[in-house]
Amino acid sequence: MAAMSRREFFRKTATDAAMAGWLAAAGGTILKANPLGLPIGSQTYPHRQMIKDGDFAALLKTLKEIGVDSIELCSALGYAEFAPLSDAKQTKKMLGDSGVKCESAHFSMREMRESQQKSIDWAAEIGMTQMLVASLGGGNNTPTMDDVKKAADEYNAIAAVAAEAHMQQGLHNEGFEVSTVDGRRTYDILMERLDPKLVKFQFQMSTISQGLVAAEYFTKYPGRFISMHVQDVDLNATGPRGRGVQTSVGKGSIDWTKTFAAAKTGGVKNYFVEQNMELTKASVAALKAMNG
Repeated sequence: MAAMSRREFFRKTATDAAMAGWLAAAGGTILKANPLGLPIGSQTYPHRQMIKDGDFAALLKTLKEIGVDSIELCSALGYAEFAPLSDAKQTKKMLGDSGVKCESAHFSMREMRESQQKSIDWAAEIGMTQMLVASLGGGNNTPTMDDVKKAADEYNAIAAVAAEAHMQQGLHNEGFEVSTVDGRRTYDILMERLDPKLVKFQFQMSTISQGLVAAEYFTKYPGRFISMHVQDVDLNATGPRGRGVQTSVGKGSIDWTKTFAAAKTGGVKNYFVEQNMELTKASVAALKAMNG
């Protein structure tokens, strides 16, 4: 063995000590990565009261402390509770100060129709690249085929404007999307009618209670998804809305290993826990414990 210089000896000793400390902190094993190797995110809608009360900085601090590195907002121009964030430059500064990033937000269809450019400007100033809407149908849970076609055509046009501004338009799945038309699920019809380059999808995990299984959709429609709203659901329990009671990740009926494996096929680029703070803390802890 070649002789080791004094400098090399101390450099190796320091490196070994740092590695030993790292392994000890990980319980003697290699630290597990977040699922998909992506930051754990939080959709802030369940925490909107704090934002309305002017406590956005405190919310960011709390989320960061429990392991959240990315958030999804709602538009300050379309959601009343988020109005305190209307100053995009100030919002961007608060995000920067907290170390939490934000590349996505939800926008109302009304603002997309009436003032889309203002919404784009607000999102761009903060540094977002994704703009989503919760549903194309508002409260229309029993649409006709003409309703679905009209909604898809309108949203393709909205998404084309967003694309010109280098924004990816996306669609969440609420009542309208999980309805049925002529014996088919509206969500599947929208998959056919929305331009795959202009519109990506954000899967609401809790819709498993209505028969929509994320892993099945990610596999059936590769590359069509960009995001997930994360919750778990106990399908063996009955709640106020019928079958299924929401719970934290790993405590319900969703197969998360299968879900995240399929998410790679689906094209998922980010995911956000969308739950109250108590469940958010439990779900974030569970996500941190999963293999990447």
